[in-house]
Amino acid sequence: MSISTPTYDEYPSSSSTPRSAKVVNLIRQFTNSMKSNGLKLKDRCKKPTQVHALTINSILSSSSSSSTSDESINSIINSKSHLPYGLPDSTLIEPPIDPFLRPVDLVDSISDLYTRIVQSCCDEPGTESGTKSGTCCGLYLEQYALLCALGDVKLVRRSLQCAREHAVDVHSKVVLSAWLRFERREDELVGVSALDCIGKVLECPKSALVDGGLNCFRSVFDRCLCVCENASENVDVNNVIVCTNNVVCTNNEDEEEEIVCFCIGNEVVSCVRGKIAALSSPLNTLLYGSFVESVKQTIDFSQIGISAEAMRGVEAFSRTKKLMDFVSPSVVLEILSFSQKFCCEEMKSACEVYLSSLVSNIDDALIFIEYGFEDNASLLVASCLQVILRELPGSLNNPKVLSLFASPESMEKLSTVNHASFLLYYFLTQVAFEEKMTSSNAVMLVERLIELATEKWQKTLAFHQLGVLLFEKEEYKTAQNCFEAAYEMGHVYSATGIARTLYKQGKTYLARDLINKIISDCKRPTGWMYQERSLYNLGTKKLQDLELASKLDPTLAYPYKYRAVSMVTENLVNEAIQEINKIIRFKVSPDCLELRAWFYLVLEDYQATVRDIRALLSLEPCYMMFHGKMRCDHLVDLLSQRVKQWTAADCWLQLYDRWSYIDDIGSLAIIHQMMSHEPAKSLLRFRQSLLLLRLNCQKAAMRSLRLARNLAAAKHERLVYEGWILYDTGYRDEALAKADESISIQRSFEAYFLKAYTLADASLDPDSSSVVIQLLIDALKCPSDGLRKGQALNNLGSIYVDCGKHDLAADCYINALDIKHTRAHQGLARVYSLKDDRKAAYDEMTKLIEKAENNASAHEKRSEYCDRDNAVNDLYMATQLDPLRTYPYRYRAAVLMDEQKETEAVEELTKAIAFKPELQMLHLRAAFYESMSDYDLALRDCEAALCLDPNHKETLELYNRTLKESAEFYT
Repeated sequence: MSISTPTYDEYPSSSSTPRSAKVVNLIRQFTNSMKSNGLKLKDRCKKPTQVHALTINSILSSSSSSSTSDESINSIINSKSHLPYGLPDSTLIEPPIDPFLRPVDLVDSISDLYTRIVQSCCDEPGTESGTKSGTCCGLYLEQYALLCALGDVKLVRRSLQCAREHAVDVHSKVVLSAWLRFERREDELVGVSALDCIGKVLECPKSALVDGGLNCFRSVFDRCLCVCENASENVDVNNVIVCTNNVVCTNNEDEEEEIVCFCIGNEVVSCVRGKIAALSSPLNTLLYGSFVESVKQTIDFSQIGISAEAMRGVEAFSRTKKLMDFVSPSVVLEILSFSQKFCCEEMKSACEVYLSSLVSNIDDALIFIEYGFEDNASLLVASCLQVILRELPGSLNNPKVLSLFASPESMEKLSTVNHASFLLYYFLTQVAFEEKMTSSNAVMLVERLIELATEKWQKTLAFHQLGVLLFEKEEYKTAQNCFEAAYEMGHVYSATGIARTLYKQGKTYLARDLINKIISDCKRPTGWMYQERSLYNLGTKKLQDLELASKLDPTLAYPYKYRAVSMVTENLVNEAIQEINKIIRFKVSPDCLELRAWFYLVLEDYQATVRDIRALLSLEPCYMMFHGKMRCDHLVDLLSQRVKQWTAADCWLQLYDRWSYIDDIGSLAIIHQMMSHEPAKSLLRFRQSLLLLRLNCQKAAMRSLRLARNLAAAKHERLVYEGWILYDTGYRDEALAKADESISIQRSFEAYFLKAYTLADASLDPDSSSVVIQLLIDALKCPSDGLRKGQALNNLGSIYVDCGKHDLAADCYINALDIKHTRAHQGLARVYSLKDDRKAAYDEMTKLIEKAENNASAHEKRSEYCDRDNAVNDLYMATQLDPLRTYPYRYRAAVLMDEQKETEAVEELTKAIAFKPELQMLHLRAAFYESMSDYDLALRDCEAALCLDPNHKETLELYNRTLKESAEFYT
């Protein structure tokens, strides 16, 4: 069976404080109706001697530990003690409880979800009924909740886009459009307004305020009308006609019309009786019904609550069906109130449209939203919400905004205008978690989320999240109740919360027994279960659990961290560094970098310490070292007295050196140091973003890219960075437009490279390949440094290979190697292989392996150019270095399948899918199941794969074929 490897891309390849009685009652309502499942056991233990303190996240949120004492500083600089805070403490690295849904079997969960999506959302979005679309929107939101556990930014963003695509009501569209904007963090871009449109209907603030589906667009990725027609510049909102058929009603002067006068104080407003009566049924009854006003020519409206000026506006609207130019916002508010009082829906709608156009900032929104509540103006409230939501996360720092969402009274107001929803509060709680809001504020938001949860998964998620927040606040008993509520609803992972809260209340045996029950009840226990049980064991049993956890899920950081810290306490510091390196090689995180820097500090290797701290700061600029006791940047300043200081030129030389060894962490640290010399240089921020993408730190990379854009001094440079932001968030055409605009201003390497890379992302035909080739040649003619030119040469060589121009490709790779672009060895090896010189290809990859430390991809690629035994060895090494790479599992599984070892082949994929449910592995396992005539499992895996990518052609073909075979088999 042929299994291809992915090609390498140069750019992204004690006592508890009680909560409110309301929350406790909510918990009881859900838990009292359910079975206990054996959780109410008697405590059979004493208070533990080992104390598990706060998690790293809890430490980081403490403001009391943000400074360092003079004594601590002096001890670093002058004293023999270079460890002012001692050695790392294993009791302070307790793994956090994840605040999202984590099914025991994610494949089963997303397979079932895909089936429900197909059944509910198979029609085109524009042809669906409102109810059906609303159902689809909710299903994609559930998909988002499930996929959050994978940590893939692009996957969860696509779920939000699909939810927005199927949203039909204004409220859902406003929330989801703002959510998508938050995911791109446009609030961080200087000069960009909350109501700016990037040209796509999914995120357009104007489109969000229009009720109905997207049937007027061919695709959700079409450019929206406000851009296509420049509507935002050409439409006068005072003259917007709001009739359903867009016809302006005018007087027929030939008809004799009855005039009725409305007295307001000393002023009289003359109106056409029939026109005023036509505004609503109540006014029609007043003027033509059995009331005395029906026969009066003059009616006193002094007590109605409307001014003469506003009544003249009503009169004008009765004739023209639009608000006239003479009305002011205060007058329109009076007309809105009048419309609400007399049920004039058309006029009310016009007022809402006008007032909505005036809401452009938080202050306006907070003022107008109260009028919206008072007059039940749903659209006006929606426009105010939109501004507030599109200003997140900053708007949540406003106490009035927080009160709007968190207080029960405000939520009741939102409910009256149909703007209180689980969707809204799910968004708000996600923002709160990501921004590490003070737990009290976040708790209030999650309390509202619980009140609005209707479906089982919604209630499960809400209770679990509240449990996480209360656990951080050390309200262990109430947190336990929340976790138990989620667990009773089937969320097994919430058992971690129950066990952790039991432990904090001194019930260690009870905590361990619970996790033992989880493991024994589970058909296929997962890594997090053994990791959790290790917290309640000591000695050999603890280490055994940690080894099992790492075996089942090598991506769990805690086992590596605990083993490494334990080694340091036994004076095995070098061994500790080797242990923590095992995870840093494939999964870079601030907490692991902190530990390694600490270990190097123990060895007094200050250069390596500073390197890791600088890399850490690139990921999280405000990180606190030593379990939250010292700012990292401050520690760098202190240690700089112990390390050699490099000039800017030295930094460039060091960067070339690190780059040639494919040392991304070392390169990242040097870039960080270079930024201390030139803090406003946008190019350095851009380079930082590229390195962070290589390390799969997507959010940190996007933050650096946004900073590069903000720091850009020239427009053409800023356009390039905007283009990369658009490309990385799925807007390919807009990225190309930015590149073209940049080139039209000034030809530059980066603009040409952006355009070439974006075009090459699609399937290339001969014509488009020639365009990409010319763009890369143009890029190489522009000034740039060797690092970037090496990337361009490598990419150009790749295009030449695809076009069959092997000699030209080899020249590109050799030229790239001449400027220390070591990754070009891989391309050159590919050329040799295509020329049937596998020995030369193998030797070329060996050169790459010798130059690059722990390069899993090089071992993986070399496996293609050797015999099966050596290939197996290389792939084993690749898996040891980076267990997240999927090709080695697929290769070994294919070999086993060829040897007719079907059970072993499936098991090889299954053990990897357990911690990385990836599309290609799911597809391959489905194919294995199909060949074994196990159609149910084949369909399950196909459905799970299609939930990750519904447009994957090969899986769609396999799915349809298996459906047919299954039908024939069962008939």
